[in-house]
Amino acid sequence: MEMKKVGILGGMSYESTIKYYDLLLQKYYDRYQDYHYPEVLIYSLDFQEVIDYELGDDEGIYVDYLMKGINSLKMGGSEFIIMAANSPHAVYNKLVQKSEVPILSIVEATATEAKRKNLSKLLLLGIKYTMQSSFYKDYFAKLDMKVITPLESEQDKINQIIFDELVIGKFTKKSKETLLKIINNYVVDGVILGCTELPLILQQNDIDVILLDTVEIHVDAALKYCLEKRGSL
Repeated sequence: MEMKKVGILGGMSYESTIKYYDLLLQKYYDRYQDYHYPEVLIYSLDFQEVIDYELGDDEGIYVDYLMKGINSLKMGGSEFIIMAANSPHAVYNKLVQKSEVPILSIVEATATEAKRKNLSKLLLLGIKYTMQSSFYKDYFAKLDMKVITPLESEQDKINQIIFDELVIGKFTKKSKETLLKIINNYVVDGVILGCTELPLILQQNDIDVILLDTVEIHVDAALKYCLEKRGSL
């Protein structure tokens, strides 16, 4: 059996990287009930460097740092790459231009799923860098969907919860209630969990509005792409 080798660009944070690896193999087994798991390579970046470059004013350095990991995965035999975080997709187009292997977009996969669910107005949650960037809004607009973001004061609360708690595996009832309260402040038909740590604390049964788990959506797209050589799709 032939499958494309998966490269995971991780470390942003380790919690989400672990989730990506676990979910990819779990979904494979659930589907095929065998142990011919996809071959997976992981390159874990320095999370602090990623944060510093995102908050800095030199986008080129940020792109170069991400490409260091992408090129390492390519040299290791990866036939395509998934970045285990939302925020690096702010520079996705520049990475694709430089990369010698395909990079599957979490934004495109999420937009496709949102369109499939007939959603039209969505609330984007994530780190402040993601919420204040335009890459989600711009791509969804191409598909006639509107993406809005919380007030800046609410963005600060979300950002703090993610960086002070979720990325280090800390999950509290208080923080979950805060996130749900923010969501309930907006009239939307869908919520994009645009940080790969958010699905670790928010699940669909917590709220009535449709939640788009970007990790699960991205992994589904990666597994489909990986298995295209299998000839069963």
